[in-house]
Amino acid sequence: MAVTVWRIERLESVGSTNTHLRAQAEAGAPEGRVVVADFQSAGRGRYDRVWEAPPRSSLLCSVLLRPDLEADQRQWAVAAVALSARAALVRLCGLRVGLKWPNDLVVDDEKLAGVLGESSADGALVVGLGVNLTYDGPPQGLATSVRRAAGVTLEPEALLDIVLEEVERRRPLLDDAAGRARLREEYRRALDTLGRRVRVEQALGTVEGEARDVDAAGRLVVAAGDGEVAVAAGDVVHVRPAEDRR
Repeated sequence: MAVTVWRIERLESVGSTNTHLRAQAEAGAPEGRVVVADFQSAGRGRYDRVWEAPPRSSLLCSVLLRPDLEADQRQWAVAAVALSARAALVRLCGLRVGLKWPNDLVVDDEKLAGVLGESSADGALVVGLGVNLTYDGPPQGLATSVRRAAGVTLEPEALLDIVLEEVERRRPLLDDAAGRARLREEYRRALDTLGRRVRVEQALGTVEGEARDVDAAGRLVVAAGDGEVAVAAGDVVHVRPAEDRR
């Protein structure tokens, strides 16, 4: 299916756009609901890490999707939003960014944007997107902004409009295996992680080796030791050659 209507709620401030929209999803809100805020007081990334930025320095939004997906397929809905943000940046300012597995947008290994998917109690998927437009964020050297990377200043509303156009184009691909395979191929092409030596830090230990592929569930396939390991979750560090020699 394709989203036919985007219903956008604009807020000056909110705790978290994901939390705000998930409550609406659980109250029965339809697919296509979007929340965008100038400021988040309790914004967060993966593993509940804090995401804060000055008002109107970032695009902070969440999108409600209701794809009919199995649990191990839901990563593709999150990836579709990440790929849409990447394509929107190319369209608006020519900035070509890569993806760091699973869903960070990066420029030369500096984080430009993050995407966080959360399931609601009724099975909907709320996908949050935060893009640094003018705020590089602390600490320096780990994050960047569109203004620093591309030399242009984008308005949050302008970027949101194009992101939603790109999401609408990819949304039908979630509905069948052939479409998800197309998303996987686009995702693989966008991943800066593939072909690099990585360190994946997990609660039960660390996996280190060469990132070879992503499987049909979006898991990162790492050649480690004498075999391959499919990693479903974890913090990925792109190991630079100098670090690898230490």
